[in-house]
Amino acid sequence: MAMADLPESRTLSAGSRVTVVKDPAWDGPWRNEFGGTIDAVSAPVPVDHPHAYDGELEYWVVFDAPQYDSDGCGPYRKARIWGRYLRSEAAPPLHRGPARHA
Repeated sequence: MAMADLPESRTLSAGSRVTVVKDPAWDGPWRNEFGGTIDAVSAPVPVDHPHAYDGELEYWVVFDAPQYDSDGCGPYRKARIWGRYLRSEAAPPLHRGPARHA
């Protein structure tokens, strides 16, 4: 499958809110799905692994709360996560204050 066929095909920028998701084919790579933020520690880089999708990127993600991986290791506060395991969260709407009527 080509990276362009995946919903994660666009690059996520530092500060983006994401949900780290489980793989539907196996019980991992994390115990739970949870929230986090793309970290600015480094730019996303291509995944160097034979099972990576063509052009797949990995990101540093800072977790909202410490997490354990599917092997029970941890707790981790941040990790490099493959793009296929990240779902972008919609930005919250801007609060514009009370409406004013003339």
